[in-house]
Amino acid sequence: MISFHFCAMSNQAPPSAIVTRFAPSPTGYLHLGHAYAALFAQRAAQEANGRFLLRIEDIDSGRCRAEFEKAIYEDLAWLGLTWEQPVRRQSECMAEFETALNRLHRMGLLYPCFCTRKDIKAEIDAAHSAPHLVQMGPDGPLYPGTCGKLSMIEREQRAESGESFALRLDMARAREQAGPLTWMDRDKGRISAEPELFGDVVLARKDTPTSYHLAVTLDDHIQGVTLVSRGEDLFCATHIHRLLQSVLGLDTPQYHHHGLLKAPDGRRLAKRNKSETIRSLRQTGHTPKEVRAMAGYS
Repeated sequence: MISFHFCAMSNQAPPSAIVTRFAPSPTGYLHLGHAYAALFAQRAAQEANGRFLLRIEDIDSGRCRAEFEKAIYEDLAWLGLTWEQPVRRQSECMAEFETALNRLHRMGLLYPCFCTRKDIKAEIDAAHSAPHLVQMGPDGPLYPGTCGKLSMIEREQRAESGESFALRLDMARAREQAGPLTWMDRDKGRISAEPELFGDVVLARKDTPTSYHLAVTLDDHIQGVTLVSRGEDLFCATHIHRLLQSVLGLDTPQYHHHGLLKAPDGRRLAKRNKSETIRSLRQTGHTPKEVRAMAGYS
């Protein structure tokens, strides 16, 4: 059988007028886009006499490094930001994510997927002779639901044999259980959630009991976050997060998806683009005031 470990969730943070957060991943040094996001979240909390939290999203053990986490604290403090202690680190909260997966499993909303990327591509290619007929979602071709058709016996046999698998959300069942969903976006108003656009998303893997979607949704609830501010590149992900909030009985915060800072060549600032970092700006003699101004905050 597929094993799920059940453990107790942490207590939710006490209520406040507004609670915001900045949640970077320690996979590289922070750039100006991160500075903008962190300053925006802190200012939104300060203006409402609320609370500002820092969270370290370090579930990707292969890419996260201690030196980058240390740099996050140093760079944010250098910019003049302060945050509540202790800082929540996702790697220390895996039992809580397992608990949520256990609940979804008991509701019949998860199934193991043994497909590799190569398997998925082959299945899609075999099912659609014409590329324009492939069902697409915001992240590319939708998973065709191959392993969702396996019998319970076959699932258990393959899992017990040691075959690697991911845990996917049965979108059709979850959607049926949740019914119509909306969320409030501060810029765009009331938004109707359409998580089915993403198909059966992966919520965990055999060796990692969570995904970004599950972890961030659960973290925001546990920490009592009332305003999630993040880049507009994550707007589509909110459709999935709203569904998870519904089926798991979690609070729904307000959202603000801000624009992304871009480099002079028009590309968005990103670690993979080797964008200029706060660390390098510090080393070349820039002051915190100058860097805040470069990020759009005086």
